[in-house]
Amino acid sequence: MRIRDYTQADWPQVWPIVEDVIVAQETFPYDPAWPAEVAREVWVERPPGRTVVAEDGGTVLGTAKMGANRPGPGAHVASASFMVAAAARGRGVGRALCEDALDWARRQGFAAMQFNAVVETNTAAVELYRRLGFTVIGTVPESFAHPALGRVGLHVMHRPL
Repeated sequence: MRIRDYTQADWPQVWPIVEDVIVAQETFPYDPAWPAEVAREVWVERPPGRTVVAEDGGTVLGTAKMGANRPGPGAHVASASFMVAAAARGRGVGRALCEDALDWARRQGFAAMQFNAVVETNTAAVELYRRLGFTVIGTVPESFAHPALGRVGLHVMHRPL
């Protein structure tokens, strides 16, 4: 598996991953009614941000986007988001994407990375981020409408670089 910068030619393989995650409504607060064009505008970062894909043998297994968490006085803190194809979960794709984002953020001179909305019931992601040095610095209660579990919290997770 290798991680490389996203190109427009990747969208036909990235969109099914993004669509699957959005429609499931379990981990991302994106509107499941979004058409592909809207999702692409939201997912693909413009420079100086970055979007990448993890691929193996020409097949996209996952994707990530990263950039400054906030503009201006908050621009020294990075943020990132990750999506992995259902068939590729549990194979280290998410970890590789997160490590790549952390390396990129360090190279860009960011002081820290912060995730603003990690669904507390997304235990695989929460545990991965903890293993990579993130801590939960707060939880916004009942701020995510999970389709099976009802209203659950969103963690804010942070780690210095």
